[in-house]
Amino acid sequence: QVQLVESGGGLVQAGGSLRLSCAAYGRTLSRYAMGWLRQAPGKEREFVAAITWSSGSTYDADSVKGRFTISRDYAKNVVYLQMNSLKPEDTAVYYCAATFVGGGSYYYPKPFDYWGQGTQVTVSP
Repeated sequence: QVQLVESGGGLVQAGGSLRLSCAAYGRTLSRYAMGWLRQAPGKEREFVAAITWSSGSTYDADSVKGRFTISRDYAKNVVYLQMNSLKPEDTAVYYCAATFVGGGSYYYPKPFDYWGQGTQVTVSP
């Protein structure tokens, strides 16, 4: 079992930046990939980015490429989502998630097994 706790959401103006954090507890993450997904009101949950814990390799959605960066602190068991050049359409609840990948890497659209409670990000025009 992996427990995930997000933090760092809030209200920001368009063009601004936020950094989300997700602390993972309960398991060594060396055989997991971590991801960020988001859900806007009235819309389906959408993949944002993922990182394979052991290698650090990343995969980003086209909608956030060049603006968002996923990274991890290996020693602290924390994954980050640095969000720059935010747009009103980035407004959503952002969820941290984990999936078991064994000795491999994350491949989209592999589903996630464990979820955090979510953190709200609101971008004003």
